[in-house]
Amino acid sequence: MTAIRRSRLCAAVLAALLPATLPAMAQDAGTTAPATDTSKAKVLDRITVTGSRIKQTNKVTDAPVAIITRDVLDKSGATSVGDFLQELTASGKALNAKFNSSGNFGYPPDGGGIGAGSAQVDLRNLGSNRVLVLVDGIRWVNESSGSGVSNSADLNTIPLAIVDRIEVLEDGASAIYGSDAIAGVVNIITKKNFDGALVHEKYGSYGHGGNDEEADVTFGGHSDRFSGVFNASYVKQDGISSAVWAQAAGAAVPGGGVGSGSSATPQGRATFCDPRLGGVGFCADGDNWFDITLNDGATPNYNGGDPTDGPGTYHNWSGADRFNYAPYNLLLTPNERKSVFGSGTYDISDSVQLHGKFLYNNRTSSNEAAPEPIFAGPFTGSGGLADTIDIAANNPYNPTCTTPGVVSTCLTLSGAPPTDANGDPLPGYGVLGWFTKRPLELGPRIFNQDVNTWYANLGLTGSLNWGPRGADWNIDYVHSENSADQVFTGGFNLANLKLSLGDVNVCNATPGCVPLDLFGGQTRPITPAMLAFVTATQHDSTKQTLDLVTANLTGDLWSMGDNRYAGFAIGYEHRRYGGDFNPDPLRQNGDSQDSQAEPVSASYSVDEGYAELQTPWLKEFSTDFAVRYSNYSTFGGATTGKAGFRWQPIEDFVLRGTYSQGFRAPSIGELFGLTQFGPTLFDPCNNLVAGSAVYDYCHGQGVPVGFQQANTQVVSITGGNPNLKPEKSKNFNLGAVWSPSWADNLSWSKKLDFEADYFHYKVSNAIQAPDIQARINGCATGDITGAACAIFVRPPAGGGNLGPIQDTLANFGSIKTNGIDLKANWTGPQMSWGTPSITMQATHTISYQALDEFDLATSRTVGVETDNGAIPSWAANVQFGWAMGDWSASWNLRYIDSVTEDCSIVQSTNDYCAHDVQGNNIGTHHLGSTTYSDVQLAWDNAFGAKGLKLDLGANNVFARNPPVCVTCTLNGYDAGTYDLPFRFVYAEVNWKF
Repeated sequence: MTAIRRSRLCAAVLAALLPATLPAMAQDAGTTAPATDTSKAKVLDRITVTGSRIKQTNKVTDAPVAIITRDVLDKSGATSVGDFLQELTASGKALNAKFNSSGNFGYPPDGGGIGAGSAQVDLRNLGSNRVLVLVDGIRWVNESSGSGVSNSADLNTIPLAIVDRIEVLEDGASAIYGSDAIAGVVNIITKKNFDGALVHEKYGSYGHGGNDEEADVTFGGHSDRFSGVFNASYVKQDGISSAVWAQAAGAAVPGGGVGSGSSATPQGRATFCDPRLGGVGFCADGDNWFDITLNDGATPNYNGGDPTDGPGTYHNWSGADRFNYAPYNLLLTPNERKSVFGSGTYDISDSVQLHGKFLYNNRTSSNEAAPEPIFAGPFTGSGGLADTIDIAANNPYNPTCTTPGVVSTCLTLSGAPPTDANGDPLPGYGVLGWFTKRPLELGPRIFNQDVNTWYANLGLTGSLNWGPRGADWNIDYVHSENSADQVFTGGFNLANLKLSLGDVNVCNATPGCVPLDLFGGQTRPITPAMLAFVTATQHDSTKQTLDLVTANLTGDLWSMGDNRYAGFAIGYEHRRYGGDFNPDPLRQNGDSQDSQAEPVSASYSVDEGYAELQTPWLKEFSTDFAVRYSNYSTFGGATTGKAGFRWQPIEDFVLRGTYSQGFRAPSIGELFGLTQFGPTLFDPCNNLVAGSAVYDYCHGQGVPVGFQQANTQVVSITGGNPNLKPEKSKNFNLGAVWSPSWADNLSWSKKLDFEADYFHYKVSNAIQAPDIQARINGCATGDITGAACAIFVRPPAGGGNLGPIQDTLANFGSIKTNGIDLKANWTGPQMSWGTPSITMQATHTISYQALDEFDLATSRTVGVETDNGAIPSWAANVQFGWAMGDWSASWNLRYIDSVTEDCSIVQSTNDYCAHDVQGNNIGTHHLGSTTYSDVQLAWDNAFGAKGLKLDLGANNVFARNPPVCVTCTLNGYDAGTYDLPFRFVYAEVNWKF
């Protein structure tokens, strides 16, 4: 639907819904009213649309705005605002219910936490933190996931039941709205002036679990002075286990299957050196080291020599022993949401109105991950307590005993044993690289979130008999907060783990301590008593608050003749942000095996003033200028501006364009958070060959020839930098809207509209952590040298493996992207068999490039799958509609263009990548284009009952599988780009009376 058509429809809906006696709210695109008592009919056609604070009658504004009506939302079958917005062609990868992130990705580098159970929106692939979310024109509080202080809004905190429509500004708007509006603005308009009652119920299912139940009720009414709306809603979405899908379970062996599984196996894995086998200095120079795992179904039998020979029950560890953790995860995370919402207005006088809004939303959600792996020894590379764990000789389960049960024949395995003059371990000591085990006996890790959102708005709106057509003003106060508690079960206490593996006499003297058996594989499982001592429930909590006061005035400065007026808007806003993160004490002191994090308690404030001027120089040509000054308590001031134009040379055609400056202030998490991240990093020193391009670098760091990377998830210490400055951006948009009058009211067409927009964004001083994959590759090849490579350290006892990487946030690098949006809308004539319609939206991303401070491009670009996300060259949605009487039907096609991924970063060979004779993956893997089909049939006034509507629909009706992704972290597909592999069928009832 074009902007002309959308604005015309919007104005008509508003005029029908809103009483003529209500004054206007300057920021609310959902309300219109007279500026004076003598011009009611005129002003009803003037509305405020997202992207400008000036009321206007233009059918097409200078910036592209998509207005998504309630009817479109209902036809989508979406269960949340986030589900719908992530299907827009302009959307990129963002958190959703298909991302089972807890326990798998670690804390992200921005200090914002994992966001488990939340839903976010990304526009133009610039990140959800660069999209501003408004509700009725006022910014929404950022989320609390229980794991950090986020810089993005959680759309699951806004019930879909209260939404009247959504306006998406596909353009930068910092001069109009302030920080965060770099990529665009999502303005969610709530229901107002609702008369009667509406009962809604919906049930849907994926057929493999994932049942969806929804119920909500809305009441509303009005009198001469008062109007109000109340809504209560309930949504329950069940989870889906990864084990029900063969690809995730490992049958197809994609990226999430056995080939790229975890090095921590249920049978256990030991890397160590036994000095009893003789030799001088052999432990130091790498000879006679073992990397072994227990044979399936066997009990430990160390034969005193090579443990893989003779009667030994071990074999050399290889990629085939990797553990497929995917079946223990989720394809869809469960959540339950309950909310209460109310809004009301009261006319104090003919020109002043009191309004208020209240919302409470509770979300409980749960994430699962495979049983937490145990890593003990310096090869762990955590930089913390896990690296210092030893296995005592008198541990009753020590597998190095040459004579079972005789302590004197057992080694103490230590990462740093005492040595003799030759540097060899003293008698009785062996050198421990690490010991790992995946204890299936413990069961999966469970992360339960309980999230509460409170929102209260109280304000006044009014009109003034000033200027050519009067003026409108509003003053609002908002308090909002989002608090979350997360309870994590199935995690290890490293201090107790160290006690239970150490000197048995110390353990026996410690209350509750039971010597731990990590060495029996699955035939001798860890006992409940052992697990009770080494595991601990962990509790994390987060809270974010936003208090704001805003005042706005909009009207006309002067008349320019021909019913043209110079419009203006001015305003002031004060905001205060507060953020607290209280990680469990085990996380704070480094005793949690899961992740380490520092507490955060901080706040900052901002004062802003803005002015906007719209001047219709000619009937066909107008300009719009805006400027905003922001003063932050954290870094000082920033000024942004915007310039736009609108030219309508003929009645059917409009040319429009904008140029905007933007900025994004660093969030509390980015300023003060400090966390431990576990990114997947493919070490260029892996499988080191003498004479190779990276040999000099790797050998210089002590990496031996033939080195095998122990673990692809490398610990990264990252987070806050209190010296961060704002990001800056520049973007421009040039577009056209054509509504040919020759296509109106014909035998084949009632209405036809077209839109085309070119967009271009550049973000500088981007707040980000270094792309450590790109940087280590550059360091290894010599393209990057000096201090930039100092973050990569390989501890002497680490066997060549990387130690923790210091990956602090900074203002560096830039992001550039450009592309084209295309839209078309056709409505056919009413015929005997019904009225057809076709609507199309498409986005062509021409280029995307992210550079670091060395002008080194990251791997993320158009047409490439990387980091669990893709930027397809083309994305398109096409909706076919039909209506006849009380019946209507829709068919929506969603197209995602093909992408490729780099096979060389995959550790193990698979069926999707070509590989050389050494077994190394080469070339790229092609992920083919994908098209999804969604259908719905609706019956209004069903069974002759007025106001009763029945809907029956299915999304992904052909159960299209997503393309296999060999580099994706979980389940072998990109959950940020593609649908679940199952059909979602639903039925719903709406009864308005």
